[in-house]
Amino acid sequence: MRCPFCRAEKDSLKVIDSRTSEDGRAIRRRRECAGCSKRFTTYERVEESFRITVVKRDGSRVPWDRHKVMVGLERACYKRPVETEQLQRIVDEVEEEVFRVYDKEVPSSAIGSMVIERLKLLDQVAYVRFASVYRHFATLEELVEEAKTLLDARRLDRPGQGKLFSDVTPLRQAP
Repeated sequence: MRCPFCRAEKDSLKVIDSRTSEDGRAIRRRRECAGCSKRFTTYERVEESFRITVVKRDGSRVPWDRHKVMVGLERACYKRPVETEQLQRIVDEVEEEVFRVYDKEVPSSAIGSMVIERLKLLDQVAYVRFASVYRHFATLEELVEEAKTLLDARRLDRPGQGKLFSDVTPLRQAP
């Protein structure tokens, strides 16, 4: 391992703090470089001897990559009041469910469903953004119908989420 800032060797790195993370599946270490005095975080995870393959819509197969789930969540939550820790928790929960339910292959649609259900409870706007990509809405009407379904589900009306559509009176057209 090297310092990501000055490329100093492992001998000049000092561990400042260690703790478990990801529900005990990883060790988070805070390190400091003696060369440049900068700090950074590393994670140690047990490499899974069995890998799960994701079967995409086009039939191609790719290895499971939790980073891709996080990137999708970050795009959906762009400029939304959602903390990174909340997104990380969703990634952890989805990964745990995938490894618990599937043996060797998991359809990408199943992963999308797991993510979308959790996003629905977290942030309505992020949910609609993610759903618009995941469900491939062909028309604006399909998108609006999905938003209406979300608005009708009063159980999702949580404080701090904001409204998907505000109660604005339509603009009058000029004569």
